[in-house]
Amino acid sequence: MTTIYLEDIQPGQVYGSPTYAVTVENIKEFAGQWDPQSFHLDEDAAQDSFFQGLAASGWHTAAATMRLLVTGDFHPVNGLIGAGFEELKWHRPVRPGDVLSVQTEVLEVRPMRSKPDLGLVKVRVTTLDADGQPVQMFTPTLVVRARNAP
Repeated sequence: MTTIYLEDIQPGQVYGSPTYAVTVENIKEFAGQWDPQSFHLDEDAAQDSFFQGLAASGWHTAAATMRLLVTGDFHPVNGLIGAGFEELKWHRPVRPGDVLSVQTEVLEVRPMRSKPDLGLVKVRVTTLDADGQPVQMFTPTLVVRARNAP
């Protein structure tokens, strides 16, 4: 694992991740605890829903995305510390059998005026299915330490 400092990050860089296999069981387990709606818990009820079949909660997709970010190729020295995000979009439902991965693209890098040992890095995080189709996208700003920080 390569440690990445603010000075190592440039707009246009793209980082990958391992994969996460979505199953009926993990959809229902997550939904049962965090988003207990019928279209996440019951295949029959899901058939008559907006999704027309069992679908993972968007928050399940977001949690899986976070896991893939942490275990992926982008490793800022101080961890993945968020300062907020501008948007979150779910493009299509995530289904049992989907295999997800994450692509992180650096959009902007700038030092913090108030804290010269830190910078802000804006990235686009796209969660993709096995066919490379986006299922989720969000744009966070991360706090990253500079190499020569005290």
